[in-house]
Amino acid sequence: MRRTIIVALALALAATGCSSGGATKAAGVLTVGMPNGPLTENHNPFLPTSAAGSLGYRYQIYEPLAFVNNTRPAQEPVPWLATKWDWADNYKKVTFTLRENVKWSDGKPLTAADVAFSYEILKKWPALNNRDSLKVETATATPDGKVEVTFASPQFVNRNKVISAMVIPQHVWSTVPDPTTYTNPNPVGTGPYQLKSFTSQTVTIARRTEYWQELPKVPEIQYTSYNDNTAQTTALASGASQWSYVFIPDYQKLYVDKDPANHKLWFPAGLGIHGLWLNTTVAPFDNAALRSAMSDVIDREAIFVRGEARLFPKLESPTGMPLPAGESFLAPEYKDARFKIDVDKAKQKLAGAGFTLDGGVLKAPGGKPVTIELTNPSGWSDYLTVLDIIKSDLKKIGIEATVRTQTADAWTTDFANGAFQGSLRWTNTGATPYEMYQNIMDGAEIKPVGQTAAVNFGRYNSPQATAALAEYANAADDATRAKSLAVLQKIMVEQVPMIPTSAGPIGAEYSTKNWVGWPTEEDPYGPPQATLPNALQIVMKLKPAGS
Repeated sequence: MRRTIIVALALALAATGCSSGGATKAAGVLTVGMPNGPLTENHNPFLPTSAAGSLGYRYQIYEPLAFVNNTRPAQEPVPWLATKWDWADNYKKVTFTLRENVKWSDGKPLTAADVAFSYEILKKWPALNNRDSLKVETATATPDGKVEVTFASPQFVNRNKVISAMVIPQHVWSTVPDPTTYTNPNPVGTGPYQLKSFTSQTVTIARRTEYWQELPKVPEIQYTSYNDNTAQTTALASGASQWSYVFIPDYQKLYVDKDPANHKLWFPAGLGIHGLWLNTTVAPFDNAALRSAMSDVIDREAIFVRGEARLFPKLESPTGMPLPAGESFLAPEYKDARFKIDVDKAKQKLAGAGFTLDGGVLKAPGGKPVTIELTNPSGWSDYLTVLDIIKSDLKKIGIEATVRTQTADAWTTDFANGAFQGSLRWTNTGATPYEMYQNIMDGAEIKPVGQTAAVNFGRYNSPQATAALAEYANAADDATRAKSLAVLQKIMVEQVPMIPTSAGPIGAEYSTKNWVGWPTEEDPYGPPQATLPNALQIVMKLKPAGS
């Protein structure tokens, strides 16, 4: 699950036009609010920290070959720029048949060469590949107008990621010296929208005059930044924002009750979690007994009630598997296992590993007091509440924790580069638990501290876990996958490479006052967040209320 990026913004923003501006917008404008703070103009669709990435408008300009639904992983993908795809060689090769008569917003036709280039650029510039970590070997446009993409290893676990990769125009990006730093001032995409205006607070995209299918009913989408979760909640309650993903501590009172007929939210669960990531390259957090003891004393009920206001599902299995979504994947020995606070057990684990409690202070085997700095962005009110809970819980075993806040940009950089001790973050989610576990403990993806990691942010290095992940990814049958998954669950329970805290929903708030057609539990055609690829699917289904 991808979480909203939140940056501190001047308080004046919430007190001026941004707090109510959306309520006075001309009819036909869809207002999207995100607590992302002041914006720097950057429309690079590959970078999650660009304005296009953090607000989500990249997905209205650039399109995928197909859409996948992570709220219902068993659903068949929806063809988009590709009309079909054929896998071969045990998922090591895929051939795409492309939709005809698609044009870029500058009028040039979409070609097979564009699609092949869109995969090749991920191979040439790994920093652009941080969302999916696709291991592209070759990408070729065939004489009959199709595209063949090959991989060095089977892509069974990545097959949805492969077919939903973003397509960019070769005639624009092939001339860019370094696409990792390119701000893409005039984005050219195949999507139904193009950039209209940009300020440090607001981005507006407008509907194109022509598109390869029927144009969406929404003529303009305006993205506005707010200073924090509170300001964003106020904007939702007043109608200034019609669509957002933001944590609301008392969502019934603060949001739904303001307009019960129209203020809606849907937070479907996926196979992803939130948790406390520990930098395992930093002693003593390289010690599994310490990590396990820390997990034993964390009060997940308090996190569920106080930290996440019962909005995020409670996490109960020490395997990290969200329930009931992951029930069928649980190994037999963990079917009934549940988290339980056990301070005495934690102390026994620590004593057995050479830690000592001296006057209420936990000391590592070398005699140094155990302390930890917990970091997260200043606007993430739910995460900061959870950090305070964890800080209090860790005192039970003599660990002194401090909480330090950062801007979202600084935190994103530090977290990916390994410049942290402990921090809350989500994991990936997908059709199987593989994505979650691979995100946490894939040794094949370890980056040295100082280099940007796309997964395994804690730099956890277990050859056994890496081998089990590889075995799962390359397995030819369900029995082999189940065996590998049991190994990964055992490692998660006993070695605690990351401390799970809550299940990860893929949710959003939206208003039906002006627009209808949103995804719901009854019509779960895609995850509802405005910052996810399926946001374009949602906009394409929206129509004016009462029409």
